[in-house]
Amino acid sequence: MKKFSIDMIRNITLVGHQSSGKTVLGEALLFDTGVTSRIGKIEDGNTVFDSAPDEIERQISINAGFAWCEHDKAKINILDTPGYEDFIGEVISSIAVTEGGVVVIAADSSIEVGTEKTWKLLEAKSHPKIVCVNKLDKEHADFDKCVSDAQSYLGAKVVPLTLPIGQGDSFKGVVNVLKNKAYITSGGKVAEEAVPADMEATVGEMRQKLMDFAAESDDSLLEKFFESGELSNEELIKGLSAGCLSGTFVPLVAVSATENIGVRQLLDLIVSMLPSPEWRTEIDTVKGDEIEKTRIGPGEPTAAFVFKALSEKHLGDLSFVRTFSGDMKVGDDLYNSSLESSERIGQLYFVQGKERVDTDSIPAGDIGAAVKLKSAKVGNTLCPKSKQIVIAPMDFPQPSLHTAIEARAKGEMDKVSAGLTRLSDEDLTFTVENNAELRQTILSGQGELHLEVILGRLKRKFGVEVDMIAPKIPYRETIAAKSEAQGKHKKQSGGRGQYGDVWLRLEPLTRGGGFEFVDAIVGGVIPGKFIPAVEKGVRDSMKNGVVAGYKFQDVKVTLYDGSFHTVDSSDGAFKMAGSKGFKAAVQQAKPVILEPVYDVEVLVPEEYMGDIMGDLSGRRGKIQGTEQEGSLQKIKAQVPLSDLHRYATSLRSMTQGKATHTRTFSHYEVVPHDIAQRLIAESEAEKEEDK
Repeated sequence: MKKFSIDMIRNITLVGHQSSGKTVLGEALLFDTGVTSRIGKIEDGNTVFDSAPDEIERQISINAGFAWCEHDKAKINILDTPGYEDFIGEVISSIAVTEGGVVVIAADSSIEVGTEKTWKLLEAKSHPKIVCVNKLDKEHADFDKCVSDAQSYLGAKVVPLTLPIGQGDSFKGVVNVLKNKAYITSGGKVAEEAVPADMEATVGEMRQKLMDFAAESDDSLLEKFFESGELSNEELIKGLSAGCLSGTFVPLVAVSATENIGVRQLLDLIVSMLPSPEWRTEIDTVKGDEIEKTRIGPGEPTAAFVFKALSEKHLGDLSFVRTFSGDMKVGDDLYNSSLESSERIGQLYFVQGKERVDTDSIPAGDIGAAVKLKSAKVGNTLCPKSKQIVIAPMDFPQPSLHTAIEARAKGEMDKVSAGLTRLSDEDLTFTVENNAELRQTILSGQGELHLEVILGRLKRKFGVEVDMIAPKIPYRETIAAKSEAQGKHKKQSGGRGQYGDVWLRLEPLTRGGGFEFVDAIVGGVIPGKFIPAVEKGVRDSMKNGVVAGYKFQDVKVTLYDGSFHTVDSSDGAFKMAGSKGFKAAVQQAKPVILEPVYDVEVLVPEEYMGDIMGDLSGRRGKIQGTEQEGSLQKIKAQVPLSDLHRYATSLRSMTQGKATHTRTFSHYEVVPHDIAQRLIAESEAEKEEDK
């Protein structure tokens, strides 16, 4: 396997909205460089990048696909990411190990919500970018609108470097503004020609604009530009490359991936404009609770980062790694600094879709895969034990959709839990919780499609099926008034009897006050050794509630009187007395049921604000305010958890996928009377069923 020096490697991530043509663009890059003999088609299930069974079945990208090609003596590692927001984790992990991004826009759709979101992810990492207007062969393609929208939403720094010759059915080639040449595609062959006469003026204007960008990126070029008013092609490329690296310039290109038009020009720009891995000289690492900068490069000790795991029959168990420093070699004994365990490196590969190419090492700057690592998981760092570093973990969004699950076949929940645990090693954007209070297994993910894919993999890989059901709500019980009551447990059945007698005073605490137990016994009316048993009886009753079977909270319980028997009193008797006294006192203290309320923030385009605010109000939400955040509006509200079930799905449906939300627990508050009565009735019905 040919090795490439770090300056001749380009690591790029293809990002964009769903159906913008990222995967087919990746296929065109492979075809144009001779890696494949045809451009794969998603509908035929024969693409290099989408090779997993669920991707072929659904005809969408679910995993980040990986392949590489060679162009102009450089190796280009291509990570093709999903466009659906449910799989945003694949985008985040791919951006974490690359230096450049190609933002793909569909010419017949222009800028969409996925474009803006992935652009922000690239911006957050200061990644140099190329914007690619794809699908210019489609019927409603509008290049000028795409350029205008890109400059409006992504910034005026986005400037075309290639222009389309024709659009829709008439799209036949591109003009390279840098080279001042036209490239016409016919019958699969490309011919270099002069710029069409009707485009000469536009190309001249574009070249002048590009010279302004180039000159502004380099003082020496600026001085020459002022003196002569002109820059050579070499100087133009030098200045624009510098601007691209610094983020002051973003080249835009015109492409049809399916027709392989403009792809060669994109390849040229990837090599000439996007940086090699040596551009990044430091990386964030974790030391204790602090984030610090650590130098990276070929001459530094080995540091490799596991950014992706994949387990498929045609691939086996693969751990995808990016080597940031040194050279990870077969036979190396490395240290997993994240888990504090040793790891011997066995087989290493460079990956082309579902094909693997053996290699004896993965050098600094390159990306490959290791087979069957003993303990390493996604997010772990491999390094020498003598030179330990922990590369900062990837920051994934919190799950936005939650569902309870139950196995279809009785007794298979253990198998379900084991399977989901294995799957969570590959995907860090979903969580599984066995909630003891609710007595449910809660699966949380990024959206409806995400959960469906997870459960589909569970069935395919582990042979178990589950149903999604609504999660139970962790309601609480409390009191609204003071009360006093006696709890007496007296039993005589021959031999030693049972006797415990207590008087309890209950008082409500402020919301979130928890539980307070006060021993106010004087004069030894209850021996001190029985006091803990009384508290235990109270606590046991609080666990299962009094009104509708929910946990009790926010109450102060004072034990102030009682009596005992010198022979028949015991811990057990006083525990029962404490439980009875608490239940009796609750009934006199205006008991109420509480529900969890969440702080909800919705990011939404302004045109949907009215609909979203109306919907939140319909969910018993209280609008707390709105504020501008970039091109979107942020709506803040407090909404009961019971009205947020599948809210992520509803929100996407109402806004065509253009809005997102986050939620965090805020507080508990009293439920309306009608809901309380329903919950009490349901509790009584369950008790009858259990009899």
